[in-house]
Amino acid sequence: MGMSFLEQPQMLWLLVFVVMVVVELVSMGLTSIWFAGGALAALFVSLPDTPIQAQIVVFLVVSFVLLLLVRPWARKHFNHEREKTNVQSLIGQSAVVMEEIDNVHAKGRVLIRGQEWSARNLTETERIPVDTQVRVREISGVKLIVERMDS
Repeated sequence: MGMSFLEQPQMLWLLVFVVMVVVELVSMGLTSIWFAGGALAALFVSLPDTPIQAQIVVFLVVSFVLLLLVRPWARKHFNHEREKTNVQSLIGQSAVVMEEIDNVHAKGRVLIRGQEWSARNLTETERIPVDTQVRVREISGVKLIVERMDS
């Protein structure tokens, strides 16, 4: 007869640990590594035959402490070198107005890096004429939010 996980919880915690590490390696999103830490802590607690309820508490407490305290620090330090996506890299770049930008009539297009984009003016009521140089300030959905460049 085989042993159940309750009779040998070390195997359960080892399995949870391995699964969480594999999920983290696949996703690379700092999502499951915290639960791998909790499973590892529960594995160590399970070695001297600690009751399963205490092991579960250790797993949950360690996982959530790691999630709440370490995750913000880790995201800040591990994601700061991540390259911006193509869209994010447009922020701060200059563009040329191809179609007058008029927020009131919901029209306007700019040319940036050889591509045309829908655009809106950062200033709600001001129109920006064709051939004006603008700077991308933000992105809202699929529209670039722009403002006139200082001459």
